[in-house]
Amino acid sequence: MWILVEAATGLPMILFTVTVMVVVCFWLLVAAGVVTLDSFDADADPTAWGMGGVPVAVAVSVPAVLAWVFGVGATALLIELVPPGTAAWVLRLAVAVGAPLIALRLTRRLLPPLRRLFPDNRSPSRQTAYDHAA
Repeated sequence: MWILVEAATGLPMILFTVTVMVVVCFWLLVAAGVVTLDSFDADADPTAWGMGGVPVAVAVSVPAVLAWVFGVGATALLIELVPPGTAAWVLRLAVAVGAPLIALRLTRRLLPPLRRLFPDNRSPSRQTAYDHAA
């Protein structure tokens, strides 16, 4: 357990841990109804990253969490298997660079099935009294 805590809070993985904390706080705000899922859709376009068709919040959250999981997991293995020293730091740096790259590739494969959950033209969930009169 302490190895995971050390991996998540040590350099450079602390940057990923803070990012995941921000993502979790955002989704808690969405769950509480303080912000909406598409709050950032006007600010950024994930199509340039090959992740279009889903809200920006989803396109940013998925790779952030995946990078954290891969990075912390690989760092925990390095803590356990590689003795402390220069080689360990070089390998940790390689993990910090490689984890987001792997996460982005995997996210591009995971998002297409999610696109149908977020249609561009959202119809009302129920008919209004005006619709019945017409």
